[in-house]
Amino acid sequence: MNRQMSTPQTAPPAEPVERRRRRGWRLLAGVLVVLVLLVVGARLTWSYLNPFGETTVDRSQPVLLQSIQNMSRFQAASGNFQVIVDLEKDAAFLPDAIKGTRTLFVGAGSVDAYVDFSGLPKDAITVSPDRTEVSVRLPRAQLEKTNLNNDKSYVYAQQRGLLDRVQEMLSSSPQNQQELYVLAERKIAEAARSSDLRNRADQNTKLMLEGMLKSLGFTKVTVKYADEP
Repeated sequence: MNRQMSTPQTAPPAEPVERRRRRGWRLLAGVLVVLVLLVVGARLTWSYLNPFGETTVDRSQPVLLQSIQNMSRFQAASGNFQVIVDLEKDAAFLPDAIKGTRTLFVGAGSVDAYVDFSGLPKDAITVSPDRTEVSVRLPRAQLEKTNLNNDKSYVYAQQRGLLDRVQEMLSSSPQNQQELYVLAERKIAEAARSSDLRNRADQNTKLMLEGMLKSLGFTKVTVKYADEP
C-alpha cells in the first residue's frame, strides 16, 4: 500500500502591528465622520421640519410721501442726553412679591436747538446807505421735540410680583413699554430746557451770520436778538 505523505500546513504570517494600528485609526476616523454627518443632518432636518419654528414675513405697504416743506431754520446746536427711568407700581393691599412691578429703563436721546428765520419782519435786517454796515435782529432759539434713540434705549432691570408674572405668561401680547418711552422723552425734554443748549444755539447762530455777512463785504455786522435792547 502506498501511503501518501501529507505535508504539514503552515499558519499564515502574522499581520504586522503597524498595519493593524493604522487600520484601527482608519476605522475610528470613519466612525467619527459618520457621527458628524449624522449630527449635521439631524440639525438640518430639525431646522427644516421644526414645528415650533417661526418665519417672519414683511407685508408692509410702500412708504408714501405726503408732503414736502421748505426749511427756513438754522439748526444751531444739538444735545445728547441719557436718563434712567425708575418706575414702580404697587398694589394698595398686596405686598410687592404678590402684585407690583419696578422697572429700570435707560433712555437715550437727542434734542436739537434751532433758530427760525421764517417769521422775521421786514425791518429785521437793516443795511447802511453805503452798504458797509448791517444789523440783524433774530428770535431766540427754540427746542425740537426729543428724538429718542430706540437702539440705545432699553429695559435695564425689572422686578415683578407673582400675579404680574402669571398675567404676562397668559397674555398674548408683549408688555407695553410705551409709558417708559414717554417718561424718558419728557425727562430729557425737561433736562434740555434747563440746560445751556438754547444759549449755545443763539451764540452759534450769531457767529454764523457774522461770518457769512462779512464774507459778503460788510465791514460791520451787528446781530441782536428781539429781547435785547
